[in-house]
Amino acid sequence: MKRICFLISLLAMVSIIAAPAMAQDMMDYPSELSECEVDLTGETLTIFHFGDLSGPYAFITQPVVSAVTDAVNYWNGRGGVCGATLQQIYEDTGGNLEATQSAYDRFTSEYAEELDLLMLYSSSDGELLREQLAEDEIVSIISAGSIESLYGEDGMTPGWLYASNPLYINQFGSFCEFVAANPDTFPDPVIGFVTWPGAFGLAGTEPAADEYCGGMGVEVLDEPQIFLPTDTDILTQVQNAVDEGATILYTNSLATGPALLASTLVDLGMESDIALAGVNWVMDTSVGILGQRVLKPNGLPSVDGMYGSMPFLWWTELSNPGIQFVTQQFAANERGPAEQNIAYLLSWAVVDSIIETYIRTVNAVGSLEAVTGADMRATVDSMEYEILGGLVSHSFPEGMRDGTLNRIARLAYANATMTGPASGPEDALLIPDGSGGQLFVPIIIPLTDFMPVPQLRGQ
Repeated sequence: MKRICFLISLLAMVSIIAAPAMAQDMMDYPSELSECEVDLTGETLTIFHFGDLSGPYAFITQPVVSAVTDAVNYWNGRGGVCGATLQQIYEDTGGNLEATQSAYDRFTSEYAEELDLLMLYSSSDGELLREQLAEDEIVSIISAGSIESLYGEDGMTPGWLYASNPLYINQFGSFCEFVAANPDTFPDPVIGFVTWPGAFGLAGTEPAADEYCGGMGVEVLDEPQIFLPTDTDILTQVQNAVDEGATILYTNSLATGPALLASTLVDLGMESDIALAGVNWVMDTSVGILGQRVLKPNGLPSVDGMYGSMPFLWWTELSNPGIQFVTQQFAANERGPAEQNIAYLLSWAVVDSIIETYIRTVNAVGSLEAVTGADMRATVDSMEYEILGGLVSHSFPEGMRDGTLNRIARLAYANATMTGPASGPEDALLIPDGSGGQLFVPIIIPLTDFMPVPQLRGQ
């Protein structure tokens, strides 16, 4: 059954959903954590992470710190984890690989005895540190990684980095499946990449993806059109893709990237002729907000109708106890509208998986002091675990290093009765933006159920 998942900012989410919950007792923690067999009272469990918090990825990543802070405070307010105090140590690298290397060197030098697990943000950082993580025997967790960062240059060698989301190439493959299965919506499917450079931006442009999509009758243009996160004019790139025959533009970019792509189509008068799609980050709250800077002729924001991956549950799939819990914590900590995004949600999930990994590992080796990175890796490899009550699954069987399930969704904007998408500004739900203006309320409409992604790496 299709479900409408409202990406409502704090202004709407708290008043419509969270406020009734806040009038009740605070929810119990939704995960079935393993029982602690070792008392860790007096010990400290540290969540280490670093990455771009002020550069191109800042729109997405800044809520990471907020979510980890809220999770740390939640646990410490309840006696800790198995009695241990939780803390975080992090650093902003600004998206600079030299700063990433510097942060890694400092962390491994200053915290050598306790750094067994590290949270990263970007594929580029993962590629840079892949061999170093293996040499230092440090498990690393990331939301989404590249083929090289997770499986090496040959695409077949599992490393020490684990991603909760499917590889971007596999997400692209699942989108091609969706396109092929819907010929009425995509009668002449030709996909052109208009995307950022680098490991993230160019994922899915590999020959294996072209061959897989082509086998289903979905053509992929040979040459991607590249733009930088700092660019403000990509008319040439978009026009080039369209001139080459693209009927669908696909992007591995986030925040400003998808919004710029959508607004360019509006400027060219092509918003009704060319479909837009991308990886899971195009479904983020930031895109729904930034996409309102330019409106279509029908009065709706430029990104209305964009397709993307959604390999996890979203904020108002409230039948899930994990979503209920994070929503309540978000409201209780008075977080701001821009923080209600993918990163805040998945960072709670990462903390939950880290806690479960430590509990199982300490139970196995007998003490926190005895835990090694190799012990943590053994736990991660063997662990089957529903993170935050099913928000996302932890399962890495047989050398897998990325998630295996995905679904396709569409970004739209809520109507005033919150029963579906708006057809225009006249029936849209509009909320105050805090600056005297009004905001449309983005929604996510899942179009498929969760399904296994094709495995395209190493082909």
